[in-house]
Amino acid sequence: MSSDDTRRRLFIGGAWVEPDGGHYEVVDPATEGIVGLAPEASGEQVRAAASAAREAFAGWSRTTPEERAGILSRAAAVLRRDFAAHVQLARAESGATTATARGMQVAVAVARFERYAKGALEPVEAALPPQIHEAGPMGKAGVVGAVAVRRPVGVVTCITSYNNPWANPAGKVAPALAMGNTVVVKPAPQDPLSVYGMAAALEEAGVPPGVVNVVSGTDSAVGEAAVASPDVDMVSFTGSTAVGQRIGEVCGRDMKRQLMELGGKGAAIVLDDADLDAAVAGIGTTFSFYSGQICTAPTRVIVQRGVYEELVDRLAAYIGYLKVGDPAAPGTVVGPVISAAHRDRIEAYVEDGRKEGARVVAGGERPPAFDKGFYVAPTLLADCTHDMRVVREEIFGPVVVVVPFDADGPEDAEETAIALAADSDYGLIDYVWSGDVARAFRVAGRLRAGGVGVNTVARNMEAPFGGFKKSGVGRDVGSYALHAYSELQSLVWPG
Repeated sequence: MSSDDTRRRLFIGGAWVEPDGGHYEVVDPATEGIVGLAPEASGEQVRAAASAAREAFAGWSRTTPEERAGILSRAAAVLRRDFAAHVQLARAESGATTATARGMQVAVAVARFERYAKGALEPVEAALPPQIHEAGPMGKAGVVGAVAVRRPVGVVTCITSYNNPWANPAGKVAPALAMGNTVVVKPAPQDPLSVYGMAAALEEAGVPPGVVNVVSGTDSAVGEAAVASPDVDMVSFTGSTAVGQRIGEVCGRDMKRQLMELGGKGAAIVLDDADLDAAVAGIGTTFSFYSGQICTAPTRVIVQRGVYEELVDRLAAYIGYLKVGDPAAPGTVVGPVISAAHRDRIEAYVEDGRKEGARVVAGGERPPAFDKGFYVAPTLLADCTHDMRVVREEIFGPVVVVVPFDADGPEDAEETAIALAADSDYGLIDYVWSGDVARAFRVAGRLRAGGVGVNTVARNMEAPFGGFKKSGVGRDVGSYALHAYSELQSLVWPG
Protein backbone atom coordinates (compact mmCIF):
# COMPACT_ATOMS: atom_id res chain seq x y z
CA MET A 1 0.00 0.00 0.00
CA SER A 2 1.81 3.15 -1.17
CA SER A 3 1.71 6.51 0.61
CA ASP A 4 -0.09 8.18 -2.30
CA ASP A 5 -3.11 5.87 -2.33
CA THR A 6 -6.31 7.92 -2.10
CA ARG A 7 -8.69 5.02 -1.45
CA ARG A 8 -7.83 3.32 1.79
CA ARG A 9 -8.81 0.00 3.28
CA LEU A 10 -9.02 -0.94 6.95
CA PHE A 11 -5.95 -2.53 8.52
CA ILE A 12 -7.03 -5.48 10.67
CA GLY A 13 -4.94 -8.43 11.80
CA GLY A 14 -2.13 -7.60 9.39
CA ALA A 15 -4.43 -7.49 6.33
CA TRP A 16 -5.88 -4.62 4.32
CA VAL A 17 -9.63 -5.22 4.49
CA GLU A 18 -12.49 -3.76 2.46
CA PRO A 19 -14.85 -1.83 4.75
CA ASP A 20 -18.38 -3.07 5.30
CA GLY A 21 -19.74 0.46 5.12
CA GLY A 22 -18.02 1.48 1.89
CA HIS A 23 -16.04 4.70 1.74
CA TYR A 24 -16.61 8.35 2.53
CA GLU A 25 -14.97 11.47 1.13
CA VAL A 26 -12.19 13.27 2.98
CA VAL A 27 -12.45 16.97 2.18
CA ASP A 28 -9.60 19.47 1.78
CA PRO A 29 -10.48 22.35 4.17
CA ALA A 30 -8.76 24.86 1.89
CA THR A 31 -10.34 23.96 -1.45
CA GLU A 32 -13.35 21.83 -0.46
CA GLY A 33 -12.05 19.31 -3.00
CA ILE A 34 -11.78 15.58 -2.35
CA VAL A 35 -8.45 14.44 -0.92
CA GLY A 36 -9.30 10.74 -0.94
CA LEU A 37 -11.71 8.08 0.23
CA ALA A 38 -11.60 6.73 3.76
CA PRO A 39 -13.06 3.38 4.80
CA GLU A 40 -16.26 3.20 6.88
CA ALA A 41 -15.89 0.30 9.29
CA SER A 42 -18.78 -1.63 10.77
CA GLY A 43 -19.03 -2.36 14.48
CA GLU A 44 -18.28 -5.99 13.69
CA GLN A 45 -15.03 -5.00 11.97
CA VAL A 46 -13.99 -2.84 14.92
CA ARG A 47 -14.56 -5.76 17.26
CA ALA A 48 -12.59 -7.97 14.88
CA ALA A 49 -9.70 -5.48 15.10
CA ALA A 50 -9.80 -5.62 18.90
CA SER A 51 -9.90 -9.41 18.77
CA ALA A 52 -6.89 -9.45 16.45
CA ALA A 53 -5.03 -7.18 18.87
CA ARG A 54 -5.93 -9.46 21.76
CA GLU A 55 -4.67 -12.53 19.90
CA ALA A 56 -1.42 -10.77 18.99
CA PHE A 57 -0.77 -9.49 22.50
CA ALA A 58 0.59 -12.72 23.95
CA GLY A 59 3.37 -12.95 21.39
CA TRP A 60 4.16 -9.24 21.10
CA SER A 61 4.34 -8.69 24.87
CA ARG A 62 7.00 -11.40 25.08
CA THR A 63 9.24 -9.95 22.36
CA THR A 64 12.52 -8.51 23.53
CA PRO A 65 12.91 -4.75 23.94
CA GLU A 66 15.50 -4.90 21.16
CA GLU A 67 12.98 -6.42 18.74
CA ARG A 68 10.41 -3.74 19.51
CA ALA A 69 13.04 -1.01 19.23
CA GLY A 70 14.12 -2.32 15.84
CA ILE A 71 10.61 -2.20 14.41
CA LEU A 72 9.97 1.31 15.71
CA SER A 73 13.31 2.51 14.35
CA ARG A 74 12.63 0.97 10.93
CA ALA A 75 9.16 2.56 10.88
CA ALA A 76 10.75 5.96 11.50
CA ALA A 77 13.11 5.36 8.57
CA VAL A 78 10.20 4.42 6.27
CA LEU A 79 8.29 7.54 7.29
CA ARG A 80 11.37 9.67 6.65
CA ARG A 81 11.83 8.10 3.22
CA ASP A 82 8.31 9.12 2.19
CA PHE A 83 8.41 12.41 4.08
CA ALA A 84 7.40 14.72 1.24
CA ALA A 85 4.35 12.67 0.28
CA HIS A 86 3.22 12.51 3.90
CA VAL A 87 3.55 16.29 4.27
CA GLN A 88 1.45 16.85 1.17
CA LEU A 89 -1.26 14.51 2.42
CA ALA A 90 -1.28 16.00 5.93
CA ARG A 91 -1.60 19.50 4.54
CA ALA A 92 -4.42 18.50 2.20
CA GLU A 93 -6.59 16.65 4.71
CA SER A 94 -5.99 18.78 7.81
CA GLY A 95 -5.67 22.25 6.27
CA ALA A 96 -2.36 22.87 8.02
CA THR A 97 0.15 25.13 6.33
CA THR A 98 3.09 23.46 4.63
CA ALA A 99 5.43 24.60 7.42
CA THR A 100 3.16 23.18 10.11
CA ALA A 101 2.53 19.92 8.26
CA ARG A 102 6.27 19.49 7.76
CA GLY A 103 7.68 20.68 11.06
CA MET A 104 4.94 19.98 13.59
CA GLN A 105 3.12 17.00 12.13
CA VAL A 106 5.21 14.58 10.09
CA ALA A 107 8.59 15.54 11.57
CA VAL A 108 7.24 15.14 15.10
CA ALA A 109 5.79 11.73 14.20
CA VAL A 110 9.19 10.57 12.94
CA ALA A 111 10.85 11.94 16.07
CA ARG A 112 8.39 10.11 18.30
CA PHE A 113 9.00 6.77 16.65
CA GLU A 114 12.74 7.35 17.07
CA ARG A 115 12.26 8.43 20.69
CA TYR A 116 10.29 5.33 21.62
CA ALA A 117 12.65 3.02 19.77
CA LYS A 118 15.06 4.18 22.47
CA GLY A 119 12.28 4.10 25.04
CA ALA A 120 11.72 0.40 24.45
CA LEU A 121 15.20 -0.12 25.89
CA GLU A 122 14.62 1.88 29.08
CA PRO A 123 14.70 -0.19 32.29
CA VAL A 124 11.31 -1.38 33.51
CA GLU A 125 12.47 -2.61 36.94
CA ALA A 126 12.93 -0.50 40.05
CA ALA A 127 14.56 -2.13 43.08
CA LEU A 128 12.93 -1.37 46.42
CA PRO A 129 14.69 -1.22 49.81
CA PRO A 130 14.64 -4.60 51.58
CA GLN A 131 12.63 -4.90 54.77
CA ILE A 132 13.62 -6.81 57.92
CA HIS A 133 10.72 -8.78 59.38
CA GLU A 134 10.55 -10.13 62.88
CA ALA A 135 9.08 -13.58 63.45
CA GLY A 136 5.30 -13.57 63.72
CA PRO A 137 2.03 -14.84 62.28
CA MET A 138 3.29 -14.17 58.76
CA GLY A 139 6.33 -16.41 59.14
CA LYS A 140 9.90 -16.58 60.34
CA ALA A 141 12.15 -13.61 60.84
CA GLY A 142 14.05 -12.59 57.76
CA VAL A 143 14.77 -10.07 55.06
CA VAL A 144 12.18 -9.56 52.32
CA GLY A 145 13.25 -8.12 48.99
CA ALA A 146 11.04 -6.50 46.37
CA VAL A 147 11.15 -5.03 42.90
CA ALA A 148 8.52 -3.02 41.02
CA VAL A 149 8.24 -3.96 37.34
CA ARG A 150 6.30 -2.16 34.63
CA ARG A 151 4.26 -4.55 32.49
CA PRO A 152 2.22 -3.81 29.34
CA VAL A 153 -1.45 -3.01 29.93
CA GLY A 154 -2.70 -5.17 27.05
CA VAL A 155 -4.85 -3.98 24.15
CA VAL A 156 -5.01 -0.19 23.85
CA THR A 157 -7.59 1.68 21.82
CA CYS A 158 -6.06 4.93 20.56
CA ILE A 159 -8.62 7.55 19.50
CA THR A 160 -6.82 10.45 17.91
CA SER A 161 -7.57 14.11 17.23
CA TYR A 162 -8.10 15.87 13.90
CA ASN A 163 -5.76 18.78 14.56
CA ASN A 164 -2.63 16.68 14.15
CA PRO A 165 -3.09 13.43 12.18
CA TRP A 166 0.61 12.51 12.53
CA ALA A 167 2.10 13.63 15.84
CA ASN A 168 -0.94 12.71 17.93
CA PRO A 169 -1.29 9.10 16.72
CA ALA A 170 2.49 8.61 16.83
CA GLY A 171 2.52 9.86 20.41
CA LYS A 172 0.11 7.09 21.36
CA VAL A 173 1.10 4.18 19.12
CA ALA A 174 4.89 4.40 19.51
CA PRO A 175 5.09 4.30 23.34
CA ALA A 176 2.28 1.75 23.54
CA LEU A 177 4.17 -0.60 21.20
CA ALA A 178 7.46 0.11 22.94
CA MET A 179 5.96 -1.17 26.20
CA GLY A 180 4.67 -4.37 24.55
CA ASN A 181 1.02 -3.41 24.09
CA THR A 182 -1.02 -4.00 20.94
CA VAL A 183 -3.24 -1.25 19.55
CA VAL A 184 -6.48 -0.47 17.77
CA VAL A 185 -6.27 3.03 16.29
CA LYS A 186 -9.44 4.94 15.54
CA PRO A 187 -8.42 8.19 13.79
CA ALA A 188 -10.55 11.32 13.64
CA PRO A 189 -13.08 11.05 10.78
CA GLN A 190 -12.00 14.37 9.23
CA ASP A 191 -8.41 13.37 8.38
CA PRO A 192 -7.77 9.62 8.78
CA LEU A 193 -5.75 9.03 5.62
CA SER A 194 -2.42 9.92 7.22
CA VAL A 195 -2.94 7.33 9.95
CA TYR A 196 -3.30 4.61 7.33
CA GLY A 197 0.02 5.80 5.91
CA MET A 198 1.52 5.33 9.36
CA ALA A 199 0.10 1.80 9.53
CA ALA A 200 1.62 1.02 6.15
CA ALA A 201 5.03 2.18 7.41
CA LEU A 202 4.74 -0.07 10.46
CA GLU A 203 3.73 -3.00 8.25
CA GLU A 204 6.79 -2.43 6.06
CA ALA A 205 8.93 -2.17 9.18
CA GLY A 206 7.88 -5.70 10.14
CA VAL A 207 5.27 -5.25 12.83
CA PRO A 208 3.58 -8.66 13.35
CA PRO A 209 -0.05 -9.15 12.27
CA GLY A 210 -2.58 -7.87 14.76
CA VAL A 211 -0.16 -5.72 16.74
CA VAL A 212 -1.39 -2.57 14.97
CA ASN A 213 -4.94 -2.24 13.65
CA VAL A 214 -6.59 0.84 12.15
CA VAL A 215 -10.34 1.35 11.76
CA SER A 216 -12.12 4.54 10.75
CA GLY A 217 -15.60 5.87 10.20
CA THR A 218 -17.91 8.84 10.50
CA ASP A 219 -20.47 7.00 12.61
CA SER A 220 -20.02 7.39 16.37
CA ALA A 221 -20.69 3.65 16.64
CA VAL A 222 -17.16 3.01 15.34
CA GLY A 223 -15.53 4.80 18.28
CA GLU A 224 -18.06 3.34 20.71
CA ALA A 225 -17.22 -0.21 19.60
CA ALA A 226 -13.50 0.51 19.91
CA VAL A 227 -14.02 1.64 23.51
CA ALA A 228 -16.59 -0.91 24.64
CA SER A 229 -15.00 -4.07 23.19
CA PRO A 230 -14.27 -6.59 25.97
CA ASP A 231 -10.90 -7.23 24.32
CA VAL A 232 -9.76 -3.66 25.09
CA ASP A 233 -7.87 -3.01 28.35
CA MET A 234 -7.14 0.71 27.98
CA VAL A 235 -8.38 3.74 26.05
CA SER A 236 -6.09 6.62 25.10
CA PHE A 237 -8.14 9.55 23.84
CA THR A 238 -7.38 13.06 22.64
CA GLY A 239 -10.35 15.31 22.00
CA SER A 240 -13.12 17.27 23.64
CA THR A 241 -13.98 17.04 27.32
CA ALA A 242 -17.59 16.13 26.49
CA VAL A 243 -16.56 13.09 24.45
CA GLY A 244 -13.92 12.19 27.02
CA GLN A 245 -16.55 12.13 29.75
CA ARG A 246 -18.68 9.70 27.74
CA ILE A 247 -15.67 7.46 27.10
CA GLY A 248 -14.81 7.57 30.80
CA GLU A 249 -18.30 6.37 31.71
CA VAL A 250 -17.92 3.35 29.44
CA CYS A 251 -14.41 2.60 30.71
CA GLY A 252 -15.59 2.81 34.29
CA ARG A 253 -18.01 -0.06 33.83
CA ASP A 254 -15.17 -2.50 33.13
CA MET A 255 -12.40 -0.64 34.97
CA LYS A 256 -10.48 -0.04 31.75
CA ARG A 257 -7.39 2.10 32.13
CA GLN A 258 -7.61 5.60 30.66
CA LEU A 259 -5.31 8.28 29.31
CA MET A 260 -7.35 11.39 28.48
CA GLU A 261 -5.97 14.57 26.93
CA LEU A 262 -9.03 16.79 26.75
CA GLY A 263 -9.98 20.42 26.29
CA GLY A 264 -8.15 23.53 27.39
CA LYS A 265 -8.69 27.25 27.87
CA GLY A 266 -5.15 28.30 28.60
CA ALA A 267 -4.86 31.31 30.89
CA ALA A 268 -2.11 33.72 29.83
CA ILE A 269 -1.32 35.95 32.80
CA VAL A 270 0.42 39.18 31.77
CA LEU A 271 1.60 41.22 34.74
CA ASP A 272 2.51 44.88 34.42
CA ASP A 273 6.25 44.16 34.51
CA ALA A 274 6.09 41.73 31.57
CA ASP A 275 8.08 41.88 28.36
CA LEU A 276 5.13 42.68 26.09
CA ASP A 277 6.99 41.73 22.92
CA ALA A 278 7.50 38.22 24.29
CA ALA A 279 3.92 38.02 25.56
CA VAL A 280 2.45 39.11 22.23
CA ALA A 281 4.61 36.68 20.28
CA GLY A 282 3.53 33.85 22.58
CA ILE A 283 -0.16 34.68 22.67
CA GLY A 284 -0.13 35.30 18.92
CA THR A 285 0.55 31.62 18.29
CA THR A 286 -3.16 31.09 18.98
CA PHE A 287 -4.03 32.91 15.79
CA SER A 288 -1.57 31.08 13.60
CA PHE A 289 -0.62 27.66 14.98
CA TYR A 290 -3.10 25.13 13.54
CA SER A 291 -5.42 28.13 13.03
CA GLY A 292 -6.08 28.08 16.73
CA GLN A 293 -7.14 24.43 16.75
CA ILE A 294 -4.86 23.47 19.58
CA CYS A 295 -5.81 22.77 23.19
CA THR A 296 -2.58 24.21 24.59
CA ALA A 297 -3.07 27.68 23.09
CA PRO A 298 -2.98 30.74 25.40
CA THR A 299 -6.48 31.82 24.41
CA ARG A 300 -7.61 33.49 27.66
CA VAL A 301 -5.43 36.53 28.35
CA ILE A 302 -5.61 37.89 31.91
CA VAL A 303 -3.76 41.21 31.86
CA GLN A 304 -3.06 43.83 34.49
CA ARG A 305 -4.76 47.14 33.74
CA GLY A 306 -1.55 49.15 33.51
CA VAL A 307 -0.45 47.37 30.32
CA TYR A 308 -3.89 46.36 29.05
CA GLU A 309 -4.39 48.86 26.24
CA GLU A 310 -0.81 48.52 25.00
CA LEU A 311 -1.10 44.74 24.94
CA VAL A 312 -4.37 44.88 23.01
CA ASP A 313 -2.86 47.32 20.50
CA ARG A 314 0.18 45.12 20.01
CA LEU A 315 -1.92 41.98 19.53
CA ALA A 316 -4.02 43.81 16.93
CA ALA A 317 -0.87 44.86 15.11
CA TYR A 318 0.44 41.30 15.28
CA ILE A 319 -2.67 40.06 13.49
CA GLY A 320 -1.98 42.52 10.70
CA TYR A 321 1.23 40.66 9.85
CA LEU A 322 -0.46 37.24 9.56
CA LYS A 323 -1.15 36.15 6.00
CA VAL A 324 -4.41 34.22 5.76
CA GLY A 325 -4.68 31.97 2.73
CA ASP A 326 -3.94 28.79 0.88
CA PRO A 327 -1.91 26.58 3.25
CA ALA A 328 0.15 25.37 0.29
CA ALA A 329 1.19 28.92 -0.68
CA PRO A 330 4.54 30.29 0.52
CA GLY A 331 4.16 32.79 3.34
CA THR A 332 0.75 31.64 4.53
CA VAL A 333 0.53 31.68 8.31
CA VAL A 334 -3.18 31.09 8.92
CA GLY A 335 -4.93 28.39 6.92
CA PRO A 336 -8.51 27.15 7.17
CA VAL A 337 -10.13 25.34 10.08
CA ILE A 338 -11.06 21.70 9.68
CA SER A 339 -14.66 21.93 8.43
CA ALA A 340 -17.59 24.16 7.56
CA ALA A 341 -19.36 23.06 10.73
CA HIS A 342 -16.40 24.07 12.88
CA ARG A 343 -16.05 27.40 11.08
CA ASP A 344 -19.72 28.12 11.80
CA ARG A 345 -19.24 27.15 15.45
CA ILE A 346 -16.30 29.55 15.87
CA GLU A 347 -18.22 32.37 14.19
CA ALA A 348 -21.18 31.75 16.51
CA TYR A 349 -18.90 32.11 19.53
CA VAL A 350 -17.55 35.42 18.23
CA GLU A 351 -21.07 36.71 17.69
CA ASP A 352 -22.01 35.61 21.21
CA GLY A 353 -19.03 37.53 22.54
CA ARG A 354 -20.11 40.62 20.66
CA LYS A 355 -23.62 40.35 22.11
CA GLU A 356 -22.24 39.86 25.62
CA GLY A 357 -20.31 43.12 25.34
CA ALA A 358 -16.87 42.13 24.10
CA ARG A 359 -15.17 44.60 21.77
CA VAL A 360 -14.12 43.08 18.44
CA VAL A 361 -10.71 44.65 17.87
CA ALA A 362 -9.77 42.55 14.85
CA GLY A 363 -11.42 39.85 12.80
CA GLY A 364 -14.98 38.90 13.62
CA GLU A 365 -15.94 38.51 9.98
CA ARG A 366 -15.31 35.82 7.41
CA PRO A 367 -12.28 36.66 5.24
CA PRO A 368 -13.77 38.04 2.01
CA ALA A 369 -11.03 36.84 -0.34
CA PHE A 370 -12.04 33.17 -0.39
CA ASP A 371 -15.07 31.70 -2.13
CA LYS A 372 -13.89 28.20 -1.18
CA GLY A 373 -12.46 26.84 2.03
CA PHE A 374 -13.31 27.01 5.71
CA TYR A 375 -11.51 30.20 6.67
CA VAL A 376 -11.87 32.16 9.90
CA ALA A 377 -10.24 35.54 10.29
CA PRO A 378 -7.86 35.79 13.27
CA THR A 379 -10.03 37.46 15.89
CA LEU A 380 -9.21 39.54 18.96
CA LEU A 381 -11.91 40.22 21.56
CA ALA A 382 -11.14 42.86 24.20
CA ASP A 383 -13.03 44.30 27.20
CA CYS A 384 -14.09 40.78 28.15
CA THR A 385 -15.36 39.73 31.55
CA HIS A 386 -14.86 36.35 33.13
CA ASP A 387 -18.51 35.34 32.97
CA MET A 388 -18.70 35.50 29.16
CA ARG A 389 -19.03 32.24 27.21
CA VAL A 390 -16.11 33.21 24.99
CA VAL A 391 -13.95 33.40 28.11
CA ARG A 392 -15.21 30.25 29.82
CA GLU A 393 -15.60 27.77 26.94
CA GLU A 394 -13.07 26.30 24.54
CA ILE A 395 -13.55 27.83 21.09
CA PHE A 396 -10.74 25.91 19.34
CA GLY A 397 -10.10 28.47 16.66
CA PRO A 398 -7.97 31.57 15.95
CA VAL A 399 -9.69 33.64 18.66
CA VAL A 400 -8.05 35.36 21.64
CA VAL A 401 -10.09 36.93 24.45
CA VAL A 402 -8.59 39.56 26.76
CA VAL A 403 -9.76 40.12 30.34
CA PRO A 404 -8.29 43.17 32.16
CA PHE A 405 -7.95 43.30 35.93
CA ASP A 406 -7.14 45.96 38.50
CA ALA A 407 -4.87 45.49 41.51
CA ASP A 408 -3.68 47.41 44.56
CA GLY A 409 0.00 46.63 44.41
CA PRO A 410 2.13 43.69 43.26
CA GLU A 411 0.88 41.15 45.80
CA ASP A 412 -2.77 41.88 45.04
CA ALA A 413 -1.99 41.60 41.31
CA GLU A 414 -0.67 38.09 41.81
CA GLU A 415 -3.63 37.01 43.94
CA THR A 416 -6.18 38.46 41.52
CA ALA A 417 -4.55 36.94 38.44
CA ILE A 418 -4.29 33.51 40.10
CA ALA A 419 -7.96 33.64 41.15
CA LEU A 420 -9.10 34.57 37.64
CA ALA A 421 -6.97 31.84 36.08
CA ALA A 422 -8.36 29.27 38.51
CA ASP A 423 -11.97 30.17 37.70
CA SER A 424 -12.20 27.63 34.89
CA ASP A 425 -13.25 24.04 34.30
CA TYR A 426 -9.96 23.51 32.49
CA GLY A 427 -6.36 23.14 33.59
CA LEU A 428 -4.17 21.95 30.73
CA ILE A 429 -1.45 24.53 30.14
CA ASP A 430 -1.34 28.07 31.54
CA TYR A 431 1.22 30.82 31.00
CA VAL A 432 2.78 33.62 33.04
CA TRP A 433 4.64 36.64 31.72
CA SER A 434 6.57 38.78 34.20
CA GLY A 435 9.93 40.53 34.10
CA ASP A 436 10.62 39.20 37.60
CA VAL A 437 11.43 35.52 37.04
CA ALA A 438 11.07 34.64 40.72
CA ARG A 439 7.64 36.25 40.72
CA ALA A 440 6.64 34.37 37.56
CA PHE A 441 7.64 31.04 39.09
CA ARG A 442 5.82 31.90 42.30
CA VAL A 443 2.60 32.51 40.38
CA ALA A 444 3.15 29.46 38.17
CA GLY A 445 3.46 27.20 41.20
CA ARG A 446 -0.03 28.14 42.35
CA LEU A 447 -1.82 27.60 39.04
CA ARG A 448 -4.00 24.49 38.79
CA ALA A 449 -2.72 23.33 35.42
CA GLY A 450 -0.79 20.32 34.19
CA GLY A 451 1.85 22.60 32.70
CA VAL A 452 2.83 26.25 32.97
CA GLY A 453 4.91 28.21 30.50
CA VAL A 454 7.03 30.83 32.25
CA ASN A 455 7.69 33.66 29.79
CA THR A 456 7.39 31.18 26.91
CA VAL A 457 4.98 29.00 24.96
CA ALA A 458 7.73 26.50 24.16
CA ARG A 459 7.41 22.87 25.18
CA ASN A 460 10.00 20.49 26.56
CA MET A 461 9.25 17.18 24.84
CA GLU A 462 10.43 15.12 27.81
CA ALA A 463 8.21 16.94 30.30
CA PRO A 464 4.99 15.23 31.42
CA PHE A 465 1.94 16.40 29.48
CA GLY A 466 -1.67 16.31 30.65
CA GLY A 467 -4.26 18.28 32.52
CA PHE A 468 -5.85 19.07 35.85
CA LYS A 469 -9.62 19.23 36.32
CA LYS A 470 -11.65 18.60 33.14
CA SER A 471 -8.57 18.83 30.93
CA GLY A 472 -7.79 15.16 31.33
CA VAL A 473 -6.56 12.15 33.23
CA GLY A 474 -2.96 10.91 33.26
CA ARG A 475 0.30 12.10 31.72
CA ASP A 476 2.31 11.19 28.66
CA VAL A 477 5.29 12.44 26.58
CA GLY A 478 8.88 11.32 27.14
CA SER A 479 9.31 8.47 29.60
CA TYR A 480 5.98 9.41 31.17
CA ALA A 481 4.23 7.94 28.13
CA LEU A 482 5.96 4.61 28.78
CA HIS A 483 4.59 4.74 32.31
CA ALA A 484 1.12 5.62 31.03
CA TYR A 485 0.99 2.51 28.83
CA SER A 486 2.10 0.13 31.56
CA GLU A 487 0.91 -1.46 34.79
CA LEU A 488 3.06 -1.89 37.89
CA GLN A 489 3.66 -5.37 39.22
CA SER A 490 5.41 -6.05 42.54
CA LEU A 491 7.67 -9.08 42.90
CA VAL A 492 8.52 -10.02 46.49
CA TRP A 493 10.87 -12.77 47.76
CA PRO A 494 12.66 -13.85 50.93
CA GLY A 495 16.22 -12.66 51.20
